[in-house]
Amino acid sequence: MNFRKLQAANQRKTVGLLMGMGLLVGLVVFAALTYFGNTTVGIVPIAVGIALVSVWGSYYGSDKLVITMTGAKLIQESDNPKLFNLIHEVTISSGLPMPKVAIVTDTAPNAFATGRNPEHALIAFTTGILEVMDRDQLQGVIAHEMAHVANRDTLVSAVAATTAGAIAILSDILTRMMWFGGGRDRDRDNNGNPIALIVSLLILVLAPLAAVLLKSAISRKRESLADATAVDFTRNPAGLRSALEVLEADSTVVRQKSTAVAHIWIESPLDGKSVSKLFSTHPPIAERIATLKAMESLN
Repeated sequence: MNFRKLQAANQRKTVGLLMGMGLLVGLVVFAALTYFGNTTVGIVPIAVGIALVSVWGSYYGSDKLVITMTGAKLIQESDNPKLFNLIHEVTISSGLPMPKVAIVTDTAPNAFATGRNPEHALIAFTTGILEVMDRDQLQGVIAHEMAHVANRDTLVSAVAATTAGAIAILSDILTRMMWFGGGRDRDRDNNGNPIALIVSLLILVLAPLAAVLLKSAISRKRESLADATAVDFTRNPAGLRSALEVLEADSTVVRQKSTAVAHIWIESPLDGKSVSKLFSTHPPIAERIATLKAMESLN
């Protein structure tokens, strides 16, 4: 599969997963109405409102928030002309505006991109990645991060996080209602149908887990999409493939390992043997390397 087909496939899968998140919200609302009756109608906008405020506030200030959380320091072109030259090359090939550039003082090789849109984008590199990677490898990393900017992945992540957050809040409120007798009228509302009540209860209990799984799947597809888009920018899958091989061989992880920002790194600091693939925010790095090798064979 060439990079254009891979891009299209990952975009379709992302849309499908987001639709799945929307369907899950509908199931939770249906289960709530079935189990508790019409008394829960007013809870839905409350849950959505809380999720919107908590997620979209950070979305609009994502570049500043991530700088604070990762300890990144903004730099100017005079601080690292060679790095800026490479970034200029990728911005020209991609048609994107020049992003802000930052450095994270950390020996672990890694990089990330953030920002609510291309005009407010920021890409950052650890000191470790600048030390161990050659020009082609670093160009592949830059292209991958700029691909996240081009594909509006901060926006996609915010949509997924809002939906998952609303489901979690709604499920939490409804679970508390169960403990305090909020479902006293459910037998009357369901004509005493025990099967409907059990199914509704299972949906309410399992929905938050399903939302987390869907959010993780969306994140993995956006990583795969960024790899394919990076090849679109550079026409050099070998550069990014070689960079990922360096990351695979390196066992160190960045000191900032918060779950809030793990998904933005090119290699997640949380993904490892102890993390199930279903909950991972990134595809296995070996799979990413194999996909890029297959692209090389087509060139």
